[in-house]
Amino acid sequence: MDFCPEREIVVGTGGELRSIRVTSAAQFGIAAILLSLLLGAMALILSVATTRADIARERAAITAQSRAVAAAASKSARYRKSVEQRTRELEARQDFMDDLYRAHFGEDEAEVDGARAEASKQVAGARSEKLRLGAAVDAKPLQAIDARQRRFAALLTHAVRRRADQTAHAIRSLGLNPEALVRTAARAQGGPFVPWPEAQASMPQEMEHLADALARMELLEASLKTIPSGRPTMAPMQSSSYGYRRDPFNGHAAFHAGIDFPGRHGEPILAAAAGKVTFVGQRSGYGNVVEVAHSNGIMTRYAHLSGFSTSVGRKVTQGQQIARMGSTGRSTGDHLHFEVRINGQPVNPRPFLQASRNVRQVQQLAATRAAGVRNRG
Repeated sequence: MDFCPEREIVVGTGGELRSIRVTSAAQFGIAAILLSLLLGAMALILSVATTRADIARERAAITAQSRAVAAAASKSARYRKSVEQRTRELEARQDFMDDLYRAHFGEDEAEVDGARAEASKQVAGARSEKLRLGAAVDAKPLQAIDARQRRFAALLTHAVRRRADQTAHAIRSLGLNPEALVRTAARAQGGPFVPWPEAQASMPQEMEHLADALARMELLEASLKTIPSGRPTMAPMQSSSYGYRRDPFNGHAAFHAGIDFPGRHGEPILAAAAGKVTFVGQRSGYGNVVEVAHSNGIMTRYAHLSGFSTSVGRKVTQGQQIARMGSTGRSTGDHLHFEVRINGQPVNPRPFLQASRNVRQVQQLAATRAAGVRNRG
């Protein structure tokens, strides 16, 4: 073969020359061996490269799968945490409404009480089961609880509005404007800011309506509690009424700003309503005077006293003794001159002193509920 002729290689060893003949066949054999080795090396390199690529793809797939599993676990944990938080919120909301209901209504509202019991039972079940959070997490029971609580809040709002309307009617029967008293009382508010527990969401509409109804009822009841309706003395009759009369000293027509109660010297004079003593001393024509300020600009004045049983700044309750009957100032004999003033202007005390039994019952109910709220606070 011309392209691979027979070759002779001369090798010198020990001063002698030797020749080695390399035939064409031998050359082909050597070439074939070298080619086989080259192809084997290339095949090995390709195999290693392929294996590494497969390993890299498998690693990438495992990494992606791990990330997916981690993301799913994180999502599940967040969902479980949100369900647990929602459970706590519903429990707190139910406890709040239960306390609110007992404080304001006792157990006498059958329809509302049924809804409250139903909602409480559902929350108690969620509290004991914890909705099996360790296994399958399901928010549907929470949605059912939320719906029942909203129904309870709507029924409770209806009951609160009914109570508020009764209180407003009682105030109106005394010749006062209940809404005007509410506006006056609403200007005096305060207290620390306590965020709505469910901070991630707005207050449910039913809760907003309940909060508004409760605020109105509490303002009306607070106003009614401090309206003077208790008798300032045990004297059984009135010697002079409010309004026009002939002056007992000169016989001329005069305006009498209060009601006179005749009695014995030193007879106890009582606060007609709870309030704060703002004046103890003498006023021209009135003699010895005690004045007690109540809410909403209402003030009661007790005049012609023989002595005092209180001092400025003291808080008094309805029926508490504050003075003693006498005949000081412009007076013809022992009696009590009793006035009711609103924003400084005298009004007829008679409607207050002749408050109906219904008004007194509403006042007592309001005082009882207020005491219950304070005891639970």
